[in-house]
Amino acid sequence: MAIIGGASEGLLSPPPPEGGQLQGPRAGWRLALASFVENKLAVVGLAIIILFLAFCFLGPYVYHTNQTQTNVIAAYTSPGKGHPLGTDADGFDELGRIMIGGQSALEIGLFSSLVATVIGTVVGAIAGLVGGIVDAVLMRLVDVLLSIPLLFVILIVSAHYGASVVKLSLIIGAFSWLVSARLVRGEVLTLRVRDFVLAARTMGATKNRLMYKHLIPNALGVVIVNITFQVADSINFLAVLGFLGFGLNYPQVDWGDMLSNALNSLQDGYWWLVYPVGICLVVVVMAFNFVGDALRDTVDVRLRRR
Repeated sequence: MAIIGGASEGLLSPPPPEGGQLQGPRAGWRLALASFVENKLAVVGLAIIILFLAFCFLGPYVYHTNQTQTNVIAAYTSPGKGHPLGTDADGFDELGRIMIGGQSALEIGLFSSLVATVIGTVVGAIAGLVGGIVDAVLMRLVDVLLSIPLLFVILIVSAHYGASVVKLSLIIGAFSWLVSARLVRGEVLTLRVRDFVLAARTMGATKNRLMYKHLIPNALGVVIVNITFQVADSINFLAVLGFLGFGLNYPQVDWGDMLSNALNSLQDGYWWLVYPVGICLVVVVMAFNFVGDALRDTVDVRLRRR
């Protein structure tokens, strides 16, 4: 009986995996997380982003400085005790100024990328799902807007309506959704012929339900990847605006303003006004690009590391 029982249990239990056979499918998010962690540059980039978020937003609570009242007597103080990175032409502590400028850069980068992503996702999903004349009109609109120099448009609009964190975020976001729209449209064109979308159509799902319940959620991978690159581009746009003198208004400041004001100081030997803020700008943009590259490889199954 024991032999018969053991044989029956052996027949009912699944056979052990043979050589080269997987134990079972791993969850998609686990594969994605494992692929992301394997990318060392991505881990470094994420650590840098977290470090700068803490540095810019929590740093001023630890390192207190006066960034509103000038102190000409303390102008151009070299790095040393009391001022680790020295002071600028107005006597502002440079380390505290980098923190405040970093807040503006990160806020505008994140907020403008959110605005651009929302607009681009909706427009791209509508164009890809509806198709026909709607798709043609929307894509021709995107082509026309892409032919216009974005920097000139942002310069004119920001000069006319003023510059603040909210206004610049809306302006940059309102003119940066074009790439997102094309990416989402291409993804929706491939998704709308999938079996689950055809099944939803057969069951009577409306276009709104198809777009918000099926197409956009399944295109989020492309959207999330684009957000990281969009943040980096927005920070660069803000730096260019500030360098050209169209950045934030006093007392707000951004890294581009600081570089513009310190450009002549470099020739006079005040290196601490240029190099620290310039390094911060390059490192933050590079970190977002590292994370974006890793997310792209993680989301795309064909590029995912096995």
